[in-house]
Amino acid sequence: MTVTKPRAAYAALVLILALHAPAHGGIIPLPAKIVPGDGSFEIDSATAVKVPHGDAQAENAAAYLVELWQRSNALMLPVSAAAAAPAAATESTIVFRRGQGFGLEEYRLEVRPHRITVSATTDAGLFYGAVSLWQLLPPEPGARRIPAQTIVDAPRYAWRGLMLDSARHFQSPAFIHSMIDWMAWHKLNVLHWHLTDDQGWRIQIKKYPRLTSIGAWRSDHGGFYTQDEVRDIVAHAARRHVQVVPEIEMPGHAQAAIAAYPALGSGDRPLKVSSNWGVHTHLFNLEPQTFRFLEDVLDEVMQMFPSRFVHVGGDEAVKDEWNASAQVQARTHELGIKNAAALQSYFTQRIGRYLTKHGRRLVGWDEILSPGLPRDAVVMSWRGVAGAHEAALAGNDTVLSPQPTLYFDRRQSTLADEPPGRLEVASLEDVYRFDLNDLTLNAAQRRHVLGVQANIWTEHIATDQRVEWMALPRAAALAEVGWSQQRRWPDFVARLVPMFARYRAFGLSYADSIFGIDAELERTSAGITLALSNQAELKDAGLGAIRYTLDRSEPTASSTLYTAPLTLASGTEIRAATFVGAQQVSRTLQKHLDAGTGRLRDSHDLDLCSNRIGLLLEPAGAPASAGAPLAVDIMNPCWIDRGIDLMSGPRIMVSVAPLPFNYELGADAAAIPVGNTRTPEGELEIHADSCDAPAIATLPLAPAAASNALTTLPAQRLPPLPGRHDLCLRFARPRLDPMWALNWIEIGE
Repeated sequence: MTVTKPRAAYAALVLILALHAPAHGGIIPLPAKIVPGDGSFEIDSATAVKVPHGDAQAENAAAYLVELWQRSNALMLPVSAAAAAPAAATESTIVFRRGQGFGLEEYRLEVRPHRITVSATTDAGLFYGAVSLWQLLPPEPGARRIPAQTIVDAPRYAWRGLMLDSARHFQSPAFIHSMIDWMAWHKLNVLHWHLTDDQGWRIQIKKYPRLTSIGAWRSDHGGFYTQDEVRDIVAHAARRHVQVVPEIEMPGHAQAAIAAYPALGSGDRPLKVSSNWGVHTHLFNLEPQTFRFLEDVLDEVMQMFPSRFVHVGGDEAVKDEWNASAQVQARTHELGIKNAAALQSYFTQRIGRYLTKHGRRLVGWDEILSPGLPRDAVVMSWRGVAGAHEAALAGNDTVLSPQPTLYFDRRQSTLADEPPGRLEVASLEDVYRFDLNDLTLNAAQRRHVLGVQANIWTEHIATDQRVEWMALPRAAALAEVGWSQQRRWPDFVARLVPMFARYRAFGLSYADSIFGIDAELERTSAGITLALSNQAELKDAGLGAIRYTLDRSEPTASSTLYTAPLTLASGTEIRAATFVGAQQVSRTLQKHLDAGTGRLRDSHDLDLCSNRIGLLLEPAGAPASAGAPLAVDIMNPCWIDRGIDLMSGPRIMVSVAPLPFNYELGADAAAIPVGNTRTPEGELEIHADSCDAPAIATLPLAPAAASNALTTLPAQRLPPLPGRHDLCLRFARPRLDPMWALNWIEIGE
């Protein structure tokens, strides 16, 4: 490979790969202890995988190892019961054995020239040993050699979870099977399954069929899991040593259930399953028949889920309906409860006692933390880490799951091709560097910290493939946070390279955001200046060299190394990609530079005037190939294009789209500006230097009003003004719905 004057940091990466890859291959999460040995084990046609006679779980682990190698390495090995006599010294054998004295998930993996031994006391330990052994072999069809070494490994925390929100968008059972598999590869052991909310009730309850005949469907989306499908998913998870924890929301996030059975509600009007996003205000009431309903539901849930933990939500329970309901107030007085906050504590504690009576433990979001919470209840801290701290001080077990870092509905980079979701960035490195070690707790209090979990909320994640993109590889970083005794960011990035190859072998739609190339353009008198960067290079220089071509050929590991911004002539086409060693680890960036380059800027290139609730949104019915989602603050749809030369009175063209305003914002919605419209459909206003200054131009929205797709408005000339100006672009609209959004703006001659 030819390298053009590699930087010291890039040379450091090569050294990292050379030093670490032979020792632990691409194992994620990083094992606790690795001791290199002499020589290597070579897999050949005579290699056999052996398990103890009659040990079904050891056979399960061995068979899964063989299945994984078949998919990633086109390697087929037989599994058989171990012979009574030890294998000959020259026989190539992989042996699974039960050892004594290992922890619940601990294993020992010994690789010698003619024998690999996976030892553990528990089924989970054998399984995790198999997964690590799979990752020791490079993921390519010709790979057959594993360096000799000894790995002794055990997790740092017991709870290493992902939450999947199936209430807002329904995922197929086949996808959930796949998700459980890739969770197991990363030694994630809890799938927290969010099954009910305002937007849908997704689990069949036979005693209450309207929960799914009505509650599982809204205007644009629907579906539910039958009890047989749930049991099949739970059984598959058990084979992968993943515990499935169901979440049945209460007392809030209950609109779908109340739509199905109105007598459960606290309000006085009929409801439909919600198609809106945000915090809804409909709560279960506190009548005896409502608690009987919830207990009946929990009875069927407990029959489907053997997990000791049952999550009951408890978050964002707006008390307006309770305070306004004569029925609820009468019940409050009867119970001798002083206020609505105490009423929710009563509600939670009553459900907790019911679960305890049935041998289960209540889990809830950190709003459940209040005096009187049973000691066996688990608090999931999502509003930062303070809830976990308070729970541990109070003697309750806790799981850290704080936004924004561990909320995987946040985008992973500022690249324009990130899918819809929250505009706030929670990068791979942000997740990796999350620290759940609270040094202010004493040893006894720290034992209440069960572990860590990330949440995949799906308000804006409509497809199975996008769930994968938002989860992977951030789930790999989360796994290392929860499992590994130490973390080394550069080394982790190096280990992602073979893991990405495994993702591809299984057809997973993972995000390459850490290696994706961002291109910043600036027109100068000398030509077009192009600056390239990626997250890996920006934060740890060299962990992902950018190579490029200017002759329309695809970049390779021997293409020119990007080291500084390029000044290129109009008519040039640049193709660039990120490489780690000889491997391309990003998609190819392709840009054709012409006379118009740099004049068109999309919503990602502009600044938002504010970012109170910043989202990436797609126009209704937009296909996946329609381009980048639109960046918009739904509380203030307003953008700034900075430093624009208006001396010549340039022409302006704008692409816009109407978006449905389907948000539950309560009183906050009144603060959203709509402007003073001049026409029935509204206008795009253009202001110079200040959004409060008089508009220098308006573009009527009438040409776009009849479509719900992207529309380019007729071009106009801006008035000539001396010097450069920041342009504020905002919509004057007659009402909140639709919410207009900017797609792109082009200013030129």
